[in-house]
Amino acid sequence: MTQPTRLFLIGYRGSGKSTVARLLAERLGWSWVDADDELEREAGRTIAEIFAADGEPAFRDLEEQVVARLCGADQTVVALGGGAILRQANRERLAESGPVVWLTAPAGVLAERITADQTTGDRRPSLTGAGVTQEIEQVLAARTPLYQACATLTVEVADRTPAEVAEEIAGQIGPPAGRSHTT
Repeated sequence: MTQPTRLFLIGYRGSGKSTVARLLAERLGWSWVDADDELEREAGRTIAEIFAADGEPAFRDLEEQVVARLCGADQTVVALGGGAILRQANRERLAESGPVVWLTAPAGVLAERITADQTTGDRRPSLTGAGVTQEIEQVLAARTPLYQACATLTVEVADRTPAEVAEEIAGQIGPPAGRSHTT
């Protein structure tokens, strides 16, 4: 099996994609990037500001551009935004670009994590206007089939530390090309 040169983490906000990406990249000796951070840096605005000023379609256009660029990054772990899988073009690019790992957890766990992280609330807009748990349940109902379709590996993150999740992913994908696997 050819070893991957990049890896993508998908999942709902609060699943730990950015933290796991950093830890996994350290373990693999790769770099890592948060696609939402890249998008905000390039746009000069937060995601919430983009949604408010330009709407979700404009945000998804920007996101698609960032995903296209990151699909060409070498030796990089990419933490994608929770909705990156909504666009067919993104799903196709991910399928061609490297392993895709879905970090999943029950809605209640995600709600607790999101509520505890004030930064997430400030940077990310409400997608439905519903309460946190209800919104997560509604959005997950729509996105779960897309996450499943994209994922080459699914990792449950509830009751696990980010380090444990990163270790499992590293063990599942094997050592990167040119490096030996040590535990």
